[in-house]
Amino acid sequence: MAMKKFINSPDNLVDELLEGFALANAETVKLEGSNLVVRPKPKSKDKVALVTLGGSGHEPALSGFVGEGMLDISVPGEIFAAPGPPRVIEALRAANRDAGVLFVVLNHEGDVMTANIVMEMAAGEGLKVKQILTHEDISVPSREDPSNRRGLVGCLPVIKVAGAAAEQGKSLDQCFAIAERMEKNTATLAVAVSGATHPSTGDVISELADDEMVIGMGQHGEAGGGADKMKSADETAEIMAGMLVDDLKLKSGEEALVMLNGVGSTTLMELYVVLRRVKQVLEAKGIKMVRARAGEYLTVQEMGGFQMVMARMDPELIKLWDAPCKSPAFCM
Repeated sequence: MAMKKFINSPDNLVDELLEGFALANAETVKLEGSNLVVRPKPKSKDKVALVTLGGSGHEPALSGFVGEGMLDISVPGEIFAAPGPPRVIEALRAANRDAGVLFVVLNHEGDVMTANIVMEMAAGEGLKVKQILTHEDISVPSREDPSNRRGLVGCLPVIKVAGAAAEQGKSLDQCFAIAERMEKNTATLAVAVSGATHPSTGDVISELADDEMVIGMGQHGEAGGGADKMKSADETAEIMAGMLVDDLKLKSGEEALVMLNGVGSTTLMELYVVLRRVKQVLEAKGIKMVRARAGEYLTVQEMGGFQMVMARMDPELIKLWDAPCKSPAFCM
């Protein structure tokens, strides 16, 4: 697959995309320091701040979640690569306050390695920080041993409810408990129908035959559950929704959030077709789809496919999900 992208020098790619991102979203974000994405008007210091990190190339994630009711600071790395500890500790210092900082980290090797170093640095400096690790991808080891589960777009519900709790003035321990409850009740599964190229190098990340799809493929084309023949929207929805329900052990009478995240080249048309079938599958099991979203939140360049997120909801989580927020990629 030949790469066709409107870019300049790969060496300047991240700087240039962040400059454009800030220009396009000047009401909700700005750049500070070493390309940290922050709110134009900082949150009150008596409220918990939320900070995250992650590689660029997945726009609008993760910097697109900076804003009122969401993140306070995002530390974008190079393409598909975690930022180094110096820039992340800079963000934690900038966010530091008596109320504390909730540090949201997706479970990927580079992100976790950086986060572990930074948490040691933060402790040495006396910064008040608690870390929440998101690892909700059900295609890898069981829920009873989540340490090897990848963090996918299920980070978004965690950020949303924790950010709402922080805006309401809840303590760091309370925000962490809410984030942890959301994370433990969230499951994500990805399906890919085509691969992507690395925008800095032009290298092909993964390839699939025209008549193939893979359920369980990772964020960058990492191995999944094995290639299968392409299936219809309804068939795909039934397989994925069934696996997510089983993983969460959702029962009749419970309520669920469903979110479909297009990963690059899959259209909204397709996501909407899949979403209505997911609702039917849940209804047949006596489960109410109490909230739903479909769109592009965390992409993988021109990869085709989507991530399906399902989360068990309770009255408090629903209220926090519904709370007002305003960020480039997600608003209520």
